[in-house]
Amino acid sequence: MATEHGQHPSSVVTLKSAHDFDTTIARIKTALEGIGAIVFADVDQREAAALSGLDLRRTRLILFGNPKAGTPIMAANPHSALELPLRLVVWEDDAGRTHVDYRDVAQTLGPLYAITPDLLVPLQRVAGMLQNTVQ
Repeated sequence: MATEHGQHPSSVVTLKSAHDFDTTIARIKTALEGIGAIVFADVDQREAAALSGLDLRRTRLILFGNPKAGTPIMAANPHSALELPLRLVVWEDDAGRTHVDYRDVAQTLGPLYAITPDLLVPLQRVAGMLQNTVQ
């Protein structure tokens, strides 16, 4: 799928945040904590690029999950661990607008790893949480 910012797979959902970059990050972390998720990593990809002498827009990769939701999926199919923990990217475009990208697990874990819909229900709640968080 092509957008004004580049091409991405159809499983990637992009949300525009009504908040600035730092506020969006803080709101996401608070919301994740509120649903019992653990933030396993927060990678500042712009900072990593700068350490190599390269320039990159503000970009943060957040890895998160809840073992109660992810473990049954990995038990059903060990290959699915490639998709877990879940991750999202918060990035800023050239006009200073903040965006949040995440993958739709119904399009990845379901068809690619044959995970049954009932196991995906807890992970699918993340989409609604993110939509509420960026508003």
